[in-house]
Amino acid sequence: MKRLICILSILLTGSFLALAQTPQEIIARMEAEMEKHEGEGLIMTVDTKVPVLGTIAIKSYTLGNKARIETELKGYKLIEWTDGVSDWEYDSKNKKIEITKADPSTMDDAGDAELFSDITDGYDVTLKKETDDAWYFTCKKSKTNTDKDAPKNVDLVVSKKNYYPVSLSAKISGITMTMRDISFGVTEKQVTFNAADFPGIAIVDKR
Repeated sequence: MKRLICILSILLTGSFLALAQTPQEIIARMEAEMEKHEGEGLIMTVDTKVPVLGTIAIKSYTLGNKARIETELKGYKLIEWTDGVSDWEYDSKNKKIEITKADPSTMDDAGDAELFSDITDGYDVTLKKETDDAWYFTCKKSKTNTDKDAPKNVDLVVSKKNYYPVSLSAKISGITMTMRDISFGVTEKQVTFNAADFPGIAIVDKR
């Protein structure tokens, strides 16, 4: 009986410790998990809901300074590659590929794991709800946050399985953006333009 009580005490203590995690601790753990995989490359989809146009789905693959971004809306598809020096753009409507010089000023880490670092800075975080699979947080812009471009509210969902972000949503200037389907492991092939993948498509080099 004493052994049974001891085992139950250990299990209950572990359960209560898990429940005792604060929103800040959970999100800090999420950021740490993201940093562990930073060098592996990041894959994610961003749904951008624009009034009149509808929802634009953007899927990105990033690995170091290389990236591939696929945009699709109502059957129209645009694929862009960059290596920081040159950009390649495939337009399914015009059925051609244009190569141009990359603009260093437009290069950022928007698709990198760093995007999820310090995401709650300037926000008051509360746990909205909890399921068996995830935590659902609401991040409300703090009064001390003077960034005019920062959204008033950010919704964040974190997986209980691996502490990865399940989704992150925010509304900016009437446009709602939701990041989802976040995973790691990008190959060089996935972010490198290969003309052989587009037989019969005209390539225009404007560099």
